[in-house]
Amino acid sequence: MSVLVVIPARYASSRYPGKPLAMLRGADGTEKSLIERSWLAATSVSGVDRVVVATDDARIEAAAHGFGAEVVMTSPDCANGTERCAEALGKLGGDYKIVVNLQGDAPLTPIWFVEDLIAGMRENPETDVATPVLRCDGRALNGFLEDRANGRVGGTTAVFGRSRHALYFSKEVVPYTSRVYDDKEDTPVFHHVGVYAYRPEALYAYGAWPAGPLETLEGLEQLRFLENRRSILCVEVEARGRQFWELNNPEDIERIEGMMRTMHMS
Repeated sequence: MSVLVVIPARYASSRYPGKPLAMLRGADGTEKSLIERSWLAATSVSGVDRVVVATDDARIEAAAHGFGAEVVMTSPDCANGTERCAEALGKLGGDYKIVVNLQGDAPLTPIWFVEDLIAGMRENPETDVATPVLRCDGRALNGFLEDRANGRVGGTTAVFGRSRHALYFSKEVVPYTSRVYDDKEDTPVFHHVGVYAYRPEALYAYGAWPAGPLETLEGLEQLRFLENRRSILCVEVEARGRQFWELNNPEDIERIEGMMRTMHMS
């Protein structure tokens, strides 16, 4: 099955304008932009046939061409990364069987998360979409709960059934549990990792659907699939001691650079 990886990247972020061009310093002192580090992560994934950056901004296009990436220009009207991936696929054409959305603000995403995701799609041909989930230990769960108690969104959680197909995703901590867990104890709560793999047919259909009430309320693009009765396979992955974090705000740079130093990432 041929695999395309699309890295959606837009300049006009409401929380952090110009985010894809933010510079991150590695453990050896080397600075590379967020979009370049995301592209390097994508090109390290095994079993991938093509990697492209999808953007609506000439500055990102120029930067991506500067480090050797292929770029597809897309509309500024794309509401989210999934819509941008759909438009990029339509422009590229090709007989791709799996399209991966590796968001351009997550340069520390372990490559085995993406490889496990692709494997999950191959093993489950009836699945429209797949996404990674990571079981929270007590420390992670307590951090999410503390964030919510203080009015912050600390991450997205996923709930799935026996078949491992998603029932719901939320910025609230679900499912509810009254237990208090030790830091290293496994919990029944799963952290959703914002990477997606799609069948092309599902991706094309997505762009034709309007945003539904749940997607609008939660601000989670994947809920559009569930609201239109498309299946999302939750693929459980393991961190293997690896730290990862999305860059959403300028203050996240220091945290990510600290993680890179700890992991000796150049």
